[in-house]
Amino acid sequence: MRLFALKGSETLGNAMAEAIGAPLDPVEERDFEDGEHKIRPLVSVRGQDVYILQNLRGDERQSANDRLLKLLFFVATCRDHGAARLTVVAPYLAYSRKDRETKPRDPVTTRYVAQLMEAVGTDAVITVDVHNTAAFQNAFRCRRILLDTRKLFVEVMQSRAGKDPVVVFSPDAGGIKRAQLLKEAYEAATGEAAGLGLMEKRRSSGVVSGNLFAGDVDGAAVFIIDDMISTGGTMLRAAQECRARGARSVHAMAAHALFTPGVETLLESPAIDRIFVTDSIPAGQAIEAPSARLEIVSLAPLLAEAILRLNGNGSISDLLDPKH
Repeated sequence: MRLFALKGSETLGNAMAEAIGAPLDPVEERDFEDGEHKIRPLVSVRGQDVYILQNLRGDERQSANDRLLKLLFFVATCRDHGAARLTVVAPYLAYSRKDRETKPRDPVTTRYVAQLMEAVGTDAVITVDVHNTAAFQNAFRCRRILLDTRKLFVEVMQSRAGKDPVVVFSPDAGGIKRAQLLKEAYEAATGEAAGLGLMEKRRSSGVVSGNLFAGDVDGAAVFIIDDMISTGGTMLRAAQECRARGARSVHAMAAHALFTPGVETLLESPAIDRIFVTDSIPAGQAIEAPSARLEIVSLAPLLAEAILRLNGNGSISDLLDPKH
């Protein structure tokens, strides 16, 4: 087995390698003056089961396009040089938000990314908490392994709820299935009942509206769950409404901390007690000064175990089962 972490993914890669019990394999990456790239493995991949970790969130150093292109080039050169199986590990899968046509002539970029990965010889893709599960599953023809954060966030909920009743809350109707699955995982792990709630959200021309609120949060420990936090406006809106309806504590949880400009309002708001995100995206890449309310939950053990199971033909279903 070979495990590579491309530039910008080394911190998570090293943590995964430690959990697996093997070092990361070396990679050469060079950027030329005209913007072109060169990337290659510095060890033989012939006959190997190869896993390639890449952070696909763009920043001022590398755009999402640059990161994606380097990943594609690296997969292709590993294929050219005899790798037996190639698995992309992209905890945050770029372009997953545009998964269907909502306006005339819209692109469906989720499918386009899948086609690019398959074209260079990718055998499997591992990712975490995609924006739309059905769209992800239908976009890829190669093997796709969708990991989720339920077990990680159930541990957070157990440590933060205290004796208060628990409510799992979706900040919009589109995320209600995600909230329901987390609720069921919490109940399976603890044997205690949890409530469920959601807010209505409509977005048109960048304006968010919708006032429907469903669920009883009075006196409860509320855990708002989403796949990603960008500006944080959706999370903050839901948190403020939960507070106004008597929530005793409010916590925000999301797999992916995109943290685009404007998220400072969420990080500083007294409506939120604590914000939990994973290290699918390096925290230092997202914000300059992390908030005291922000807590990072590592994906390294989950990703490492998934790789070990894939390499040994083990069960991914058992890994994700909340009862295990």
